[in-house]
Amino acid sequence: MRICIFGAGAIGGLMAARLAQSGAAEVTVIARGPHLAAMQAHGLRLRSGGEEIVARPRAVGSAAEAGPQDYVVITLKAHSLPGVAEAMQPLLGPATAIVSAVNGIPWWYFHRHGGPFDGRAVESVDPGGKLLRALPPERAIGCIVYPAAEVVEPGVIAHTYGDRFSLGEPDGSRSDRVNRLSQTLIAAGFKAPVRPRIRDEMWVKLWGNLAFNPVSALTMQTLDVLTGEPELRAVCRAMMVEAQAIGEALGIRFGIDVDRRIAGAAEVGAHRTSMLQDLERGRPMEIDALLGVVVEFAELLDLPAPTCRTVLALVRARARAAGCYP
Repeated sequence: MRICIFGAGAIGGLMAARLAQSGAAEVTVIARGPHLAAMQAHGLRLRSGGEEIVARPRAVGSAAEAGPQDYVVITLKAHSLPGVAEAMQPLLGPATAIVSAVNGIPWWYFHRHGGPFDGRAVESVDPGGKLLRALPPERAIGCIVYPAAEVVEPGVIAHTYGDRFSLGEPDGSRSDRVNRLSQTLIAAGFKAPVRPRIRDEMWVKLWGNLAFNPVSALTMQTLDVLTGEPELRAVCRAMMVEAQAIGEALGIRFGIDVDRRIAGAAEVGAHRTSMLQDLERGRPMEIDALLGVVVEFAELLDLPAPTCRTVLALVRARARAAGCYP
């Protein structure tokens, strides 16, 4: 089995290192700059659980060097994807599956969704349907990422916690391709359940991200403050209640209530959200895939989302002022 990790940063590097070390697949990573150079020279070092392993996936700088794959796992941030979709074409053979391990709502969301929006492009993450054309949604497998990891220096990944990558076909089927991928990830030491309703799990993860990420960027506060300070908690909770109504109108089943979801976030402690980290480092922020899309769906459904709309306007302005809005 040939698996390519496109954008082998923290999460992609974690997956690549474990897959390559296990021998469960022929692994290629696509990266750039000092990170790529370090992997080519010294291998990919993974620090996890007090131990360090050195894996040696094939490390290249372009899709053309990698060639056609059985699976392409995309671990880029959502706003980066439209700019590289055409460059990914050499990876795609007749039966290549594209695994979208990307935060937020993916470009293929309405593929085989059913109902009035079936097949529709998600403009917040795929303006004009460019990704639907370049990365056909019938190739897509959903992937919800739970591990936390960081690139601590070029070629070195520090894995903090988590080992689950939930998988699912857009139509809910247990296809041979999703089962094979699940088995391969399990052989590499991960939990990789195949979910019949992958969008439900997608929304439960999004539920916290759509609120805590932008509010953290606006206030420069960590997760413990957002969940513990009553006024900030109330803002986040209002956003989540609005989003739940939107998700349920699209057929989503939330397996927990909003206060349990907030309590789960509080247990993480003094965590700096990814959006806050991006703001501090001057990098593009994942605003549209996490919150812009929720407001887009509210407009499609003609549902109110006043708190989400307000926070979206404020965080976009904050990001533009910092040069962090792609």
